[in-house]
Amino acid sequence: MPRISSIHGANHDVPTGKIKPVNDILEWLSSLFGFQKGNVANQREHLILLLANIDTRKRSLEDYTELNTGTIQQLLNKTFKNYLSWCHYLRVESNLRFPGGFDKPQLELIYIGLYLLIWGEASNIRFMPECICYIFHNMAYEVFGVLFRNLHPVSGESYETAAPDDEAFLRNVIHPIYQVVRKEARRNKSGKASHSRWRNYDDLNEYFWSNRCLRIKWPMDLKADFFIHSDEVLPANERSNQGGSGRRKPKTNFVEVRTFWHLYRSFDRMWIFFILAFQAMLIIAWNSGSIAGFFDPDVFRSVLSIFITSAVLNLLRAILDIVLNLYAWRSLKFTQIMRYLLKFAVAAAWAVAMPIAYSKSVQNPTGLIRFFSSWASDFQNQSLYNYAVAIYLLPNILSALLFVLPPLRRTMEKSNFRIITLLLWWAQPKLYIGRGMHEDVFSLLKYTLFWILLIISKLAFSYYVEILPLVEPTKLIMEMRIDNYQWHEFFPHAKHNIGAVIAIWAPIVLVYFMDAQIWYAIFSTLFGGIRGAFSHLGEIRTLGMLRSRFEDVPSAFSTCLVPSSKKRGKRKHLDESAERQSIANFSHVWNEFINSMRMEDLISNDERDLLLVPSSSNDVSVIQWPPFLLASKIPIALDMAKDFKGTNGADLFRRMDEYMRFAVVEFYETIRDIIYSLLQDDSDRIILERAHYAAEDDESVKKEQRFGKINIDLIRNKTWREKVVRLHLLLTTKESAINVPSNLDARRRITFFANSLFMNMPSAPKVRDMLSFSVLTPYYKEDVLYSEEELNHENEDGITILFYLQTIYRDEWKNFEERITGCAPKDRAELTRHWVSYRAQTLARTVRGMMYYRRALELQYLLEFAGENAIINGLPSMELSNEDRSLSERAQALADLKFTYVVSCQIYGAQKKSSDGRDRSCYNNILNLMLKYPSLRVAYIDEREETVNGKQQKVYYSVLVKGGDKLDEEIYRIKLPGPPTEIGEGKPENQNHAIIFTRGEALQTIDMNQDNYFEEAFKMRNVLEEFITPRRGPRKPTILGLREHIFTGSVSSLAWFMSNQETSFVTIGQRILANPLRVRFHYGHPDIFDRIFHITRGGISKASKIINLSEDIFSGYNSTLRGGYITHHEYIQVGKGRDVGMNQISLFEAKVANGNGEQTLSRDVYRLGRRFDFYRMLSFYFTTVGFYFSSMITVLIVYVFLYGRLYMVMSGVEMEILTNATIRQSNALEEALATQSVFQLGLLLVLPMVMEIGLEKGFRTALGDFIIMQLQLASVFFTFQLGTKAHYYGKTILHGGSKYRATGRGFVVFHAKFADNYRLYSRSHFVKGIELLMLLIIYEVYGESYRSSNLYLFITFSMWFLVASWLFAPFVFNPSGFDWQKTVDDWTDWKRWMGNRGGIGIPPEKSWESWWDGEQEHLKYTNLRGRIMEIILACRFFVYQYGIVYHLDISHRIKSLLVTHHLLLICRSVHISCFIYKAHN
Repeated sequence: MPRISSIHGANHDVPTGKIKPVNDILEWLSSLFGFQKGNVANQREHLILLLANIDTRKRSLEDYTELNTGTIQQLLNKTFKNYLSWCHYLRVESNLRFPGGFDKPQLELIYIGLYLLIWGEASNIRFMPECICYIFHNMAYEVFGVLFRNLHPVSGESYETAAPDDEAFLRNVIHPIYQVVRKEARRNKSGKASHSRWRNYDDLNEYFWSNRCLRIKWPMDLKADFFIHSDEVLPANERSNQGGSGRRKPKTNFVEVRTFWHLYRSFDRMWIFFILAFQAMLIIAWNSGSIAGFFDPDVFRSVLSIFITSAVLNLLRAILDIVLNLYAWRSLKFTQIMRYLLKFAVAAAWAVAMPIAYSKSVQNPTGLIRFFSSWASDFQNQSLYNYAVAIYLLPNILSALLFVLPPLRRTMEKSNFRIITLLLWWAQPKLYIGRGMHEDVFSLLKYTLFWILLIISKLAFSYYVEILPLVEPTKLIMEMRIDNYQWHEFFPHAKHNIGAVIAIWAPIVLVYFMDAQIWYAIFSTLFGGIRGAFSHLGEIRTLGMLRSRFEDVPSAFSTCLVPSSKKRGKRKHLDESAERQSIANFSHVWNEFINSMRMEDLISNDERDLLLVPSSSNDVSVIQWPPFLLASKIPIALDMAKDFKGTNGADLFRRMDEYMRFAVVEFYETIRDIIYSLLQDDSDRIILERAHYAAEDDESVKKEQRFGKINIDLIRNKTWREKVVRLHLLLTTKESAINVPSNLDARRRITFFANSLFMNMPSAPKVRDMLSFSVLTPYYKEDVLYSEEELNHENEDGITILFYLQTIYRDEWKNFEERITGCAPKDRAELTRHWVSYRAQTLARTVRGMMYYRRALELQYLLEFAGENAIINGLPSMELSNEDRSLSERAQALADLKFTYVVSCQIYGAQKKSSDGRDRSCYNNILNLMLKYPSLRVAYIDEREETVNGKQQKVYYSVLVKGGDKLDEEIYRIKLPGPPTEIGEGKPENQNHAIIFTRGEALQTIDMNQDNYFEEAFKMRNVLEEFITPRRGPRKPTILGLREHIFTGSVSSLAWFMSNQETSFVTIGQRILANPLRVRFHYGHPDIFDRIFHITRGGISKASKIINLSEDIFSGYNSTLRGGYITHHEYIQVGKGRDVGMNQISLFEAKVANGNGEQTLSRDVYRLGRRFDFYRMLSFYFTTVGFYFSSMITVLIVYVFLYGRLYMVMSGVEMEILTNATIRQSNALEEALATQSVFQLGLLLVLPMVMEIGLEKGFRTALGDFIIMQLQLASVFFTFQLGTKAHYYGKTILHGGSKYRATGRGFVVFHAKFADNYRLYSRSHFVKGIELLMLLIIYEVYGESYRSSNLYLFITFSMWFLVASWLFAPFVFNPSGFDWQKTVDDWTDWKRWMGNRGGIGIPPEKSWESWWDGEQEHLKYTNLRGRIMEIILACRFFVYQYGIVYHLDISHRIKSLLVTHHLLLICRSVHISCFIYKAHN
């Protein structure tokens, strides 16, 4: 590293002749270590904004002269919390040193600046937070040496005086580490190599979790073990240009092996519990049949055998820990290896000792009463097995004690005392993360109660419905003697008809392990619904409810969204002045909200006028409500007056409702004011005034022509025109106006906004006091803005996107045409492009929505600054006069201080240089967005050719630009060590390169298919207060989860299904995950991150290739493992689009299933599963990978049931069994299998949908929606997607093949060809569907098992329904799927595709052969286990093939397996010969 001289003592100035002059701390650090100028400038702005936002919060700006020292200390503590924890873990002294007599705040700023400069230039190394800790640790030591000792930390010599160049740090520190990461990533072979053959980001980062990292020394020794790359040993005829060869470097702490055993290893406590519970229930049912039989001594002794099973299962876990971690052994410490071996030895000892002790206890049986009562008094009579069980349970008892004392467990895990570490060494391996994750006692009690109730329900159901009814039939079957097998008996020496017993019980056992997922869906729906009701969700869900409570809305608005030093209850009575003030505050925001909906064309001009609140509300003596509340009030009042027979007007006034009284008084006073202002002659005004008090004509008044002078100029006065329009509305508005607005989305937004004001949310701080935040949106090359050609391009049916949208958004198109009346043709075309793009999933829509944050901040500041009088008197629609421009500028400056929006357009630089039409269009559209929104920032990766050491090389930069006069202007440029997106997954790498340009204390992640609304942006400062709101428990939130609205639900029936499914997940699903279950993570939704917490702990996502395919959820895992806490809030919502076509949705579901398969193998899931307490672990399992495993088990149950029944039918065993009348009358199997059908038909997904729709729209609406969904074949859709989940989840774990699948977020206005559907669904649905169809047909032909059963129809119906869904759903939901001409064309296209030859360079969509090669490619790269499993699974076809050939009687009743097999081969040979002959002719 470069060195710089420093003078001892108080004078720390550096000789100016030897280095560049510096102006601040960051430049001085750059002169020491050689940071880039762009990095220094970027982090200078970053640091200044952080300090400014923290320092001005809750602080008076009077006499504001200097930075508060507490501000620096606060930022230091948060920035270095992870670093200090790292030092504590490694037992090394922190290099954050503050000697006495030195300016501590300045030194703190130096340390903070140093960390930010390192982080800002670290590129891909930002995903390795402890590596950055290591770099900072050594560089901070150097800084301290320069400032105070001027001695080299190793040699003791004085520092050199040569100043480094601007790329010294990048070249000497970041680049060597980057090369290690890049070389390891190349081993991945584009996802084809096994995870165990290369080290990902986590492996390399965890190298810095041990003291071995200190062996790298400083300056870094490039010959250290970390930098020596072990390349693969190449064949003799190939040369390596990457250094020497050697043994592959070991994985660190964990190995991601493709096997389903990871599910058992990660969640072993759950599987052990369910297996032991099943064994105990089976024993009780077999021996007694009643739960009370458990207390019988013999039964109880048999139940105690579960501890033998437990010992064997614990041995299995110990074996898996060793076998699955073999590739990491060379990286483990000796103590860790010793722990694994001792665990195995102890588990093996128990697995041997427990059966021996149990066999001894048979001679000395003991019952439950004796077991408990005589334990202490007569211990000598206890059996050896009882003592063994007591000793065996001792660790579990200690764990239970620590479970009920979470603060103690948390303190112990975080402790670094060696005695505590030794005590915990046996319980869990020591790791840097995953310590102290235990919740507070109250939270623990809540989710424990949830799971106790669920487990009791699940076990009771399993016992009485699944296990007990099958016991008696099983006993009878086992006692039967069957000699007349109708084919070759596969189990000739097996007793008790074990084959039939297995065939009957196998699906039941699978249902037993799967149905907990059903019970979770039921309980989460109930608890989520109850919690939603208590959160005031759905209190205002219709326009009628809004009208009835609109009077309370302004006061609720002031309480929630207007900063106030006084604490006011939401329903506290307010006096008239306070009420007027509330309405004045509310009216400006409400009117901006209504105007924003008008600009979005959700409402018409007339509807806007009916919804607006008058800005001059002080002109009349009553409150002026929006006209839609006063519809028909004046005409009705006139009718009441006509029919009134009394003489006292007060009686008539009392008969009116409150809104009618308001309307009458306002009408009277308004028309008086209008007439009075029109009259210019004072005498005319006197006559008008007298008319108010005299009912009869005054004879003294001279009769003459009056009212000749009228003030016509008033029509130019905006306030006066508003009064006239409002008066006209009061007089002419019909009763139908109560249904304003007519647009469903406008209604939803209005009712949700009003409802949210009555929900629990933190009080709004002043804009100056709120937390600052950024929004980050990753973009690759999706649509930015539709072009005219795209809008008018016709599909094969002559339908354009514009016509399609005009049809489904008919009312919005009408409003749009009304808005653009009078525009020039060129402007109309441009506005039409925007109208269409704002209804699609485009970047333009996302940017428009996010920029509402800035608009809301400016309005909030102006309202705060204006004060009470100014608010009441004016500021309508934010129109400021010239003298108020300084106020507007201050509002804009404060908005810039608090809000930053960065769009990471990864290939913007390439699009800028490209000659491709689409790329140029994207570039121009992004540029126009920057010009339209001056505060928008775009980050991109710039690739350049530069001469380095005389050679042309590609150089990469992270660049930030903004809009200039006509083109973009570069703000910062930071050189990268290499191509940043080559190493990891695209999206997280795109986010990572741009995150250095974000600002503030919070960061909201927004996908490119999201939207925002003005009224919701107004609540942003409230939700940011959640970070600092005091809470029960030791932690503050690190991620705030937000609710979403899926805006694509109206596009098609499939889009509606997905919208409802997604809405239930992002509302009731995440509500229950956050509280009470405490297992909510990050799901790629609009969550808000504690930015400083996450940038010091690896960022807002993980990026390792393939394993982190679902990159978003891993940030939630990482946050939780590192002591974070994730919440969910439903008083604010953000829009989100979803896929709208069948193929798009299937690709999305495949991607998510792939991601969950990779999660199953990951270290994060393993650590969370092992570190969570038992009940939180259950929550974690059933809400993440467990859901996909249950989906796969659901499909597997159908296979196991049918193949088991096929075995019984073909072998004749079933016929023998059915002669027994007792068994024939039993419906036990059907009843047990009925639960599987619930999952299979998608009813699990419907339950939370119905509950959430019921909460927010009413249960009548929910029931109606449910019926309509079924009529639109929602069950077909969900059953089809069940197959997608099962196929891709299982394939990922067995063989890999995960990849990002671009779904394309456009509108589906085209017909998908049969060949496209075949390529997409052949392996996942069609082949499996045909196999199940054959099994059902064969079983129907040869089987007689359920002919007398009523439930048989339900069970077989669900299986037939599954087959029909898998085979025909892609065609049912295909546009024009039943058009005859398209069917003919599809058939022709498919035959052509099938007949084309493949080869190198032939894409799969051109040839069946190329497609087939691609489909089988995973078998080339899968491991041995995957190949063996594939062969075993393929052998299932021989079962029914053998049975069919035998039952065709062509073997003449010869039961020899060899004879029948030869006949089968002959049939196949004839079939293949016929096929070849047909192909050649």
